Amino acid sequence: MDWLWKFPTMNDDVLRELKKSVDEGFRAFTRAYGDSIEAAFSPLQSFLIWAERLLTGTPWPIILIVFAAIAWFASRSWKVVIGCVLTLLVIGYFDMWQDTMKTVSMIFVCTVLSIVIGLPLGILMARSNTMQKIVNPILDVMQTMPSFVYLIPVVMLLGIGRVPGVIAVVIYALPPMIRLTNLGIRMVDENVLEAADAFGSSSWQKLRNVQLPLALPTIMAGINQTIMMALAMVVIASMIGVQGLGQPVLKAISNQYFTLGVFNGLAIVGIAIIFDRISQAYGLRLQKHREIVHG
Repeated sequence: MDWLWKFPTMNDDVLRELKKSVDEGFRAFTRAYGDSIEAAFSPLQSFLIWAERLLTGTPWPIILIVFAAIAWFASRSWKVVIGCVLTLLVIGYFDMWQDTMKTVSMIFVCTVLSIVIGLPLGILMARSNTMQKIVNPILDVMQTMPSFVYLIPVVMLLGIGRVPGVIAVVIYALPPMIRLTNLGIRMVDENVLEAADAFGSSSWQKLRNVQLPLALPTIMAGINQTIMMALAMVVIASMIGVQGLGQPVLKAISNQYFTLGVFNGLAIVGIAIIFDRISQAYGLRLQKHREIVHG
């Protein structure tokens, strides 16, 4: 009756050989194509370096003005603008400005990449049920896989550095962008699409002039969630060389520096709140505009 208490498992030798063959295969792939893959990501590295230099090299009053202008454009609320400016002033006052700008530059790059990749995939999913059935299980795996696991293949392929960190963050933060783009386009009223067909709109015109504008509030929610998930990955990505607010937190964990970890953790929270309020306010404005225009 021992079989009732001991779950049947694969033979240890077979399991060991299976794991060994997979590991050796991936190492062989890395040795053969690692340099080519690294060269392919050199434009991403240049983009990341440019964004970081732009934010760290720009005088802080200009950064504050730009953030205030973006907050006002998105929300049309002085409360949101004042909250964003005060949060950044407090972060700077506690000597975390440079790390914050590095983190913001990384989040900016990751968000742009997520939009460039996620928007077309979401559109393809909305247009094809077959595509949706194929992509949905992949997104399920991406969203449930422990975030530390993403670091293993990118480090084996590209080593330690900012680019592997950005790739890991994008993989982790991409699913909401794809899912909510798909959802937003599928939620467009069929009557509106029929009216567009009646006016002789082509498939591209219908997508550009009808579906995307009406789905924009939902797409903005996807961008919001992508930014939040990217910020949640900041500390983990710092383990493989991503600079910013995550590295002091990692240092605080390693050396038990309580205040260092708390201060930088609160700075990450502050940046997350700024991005969340701005993107949510803009999405709400778009929603109200849609209700007014389309009744």
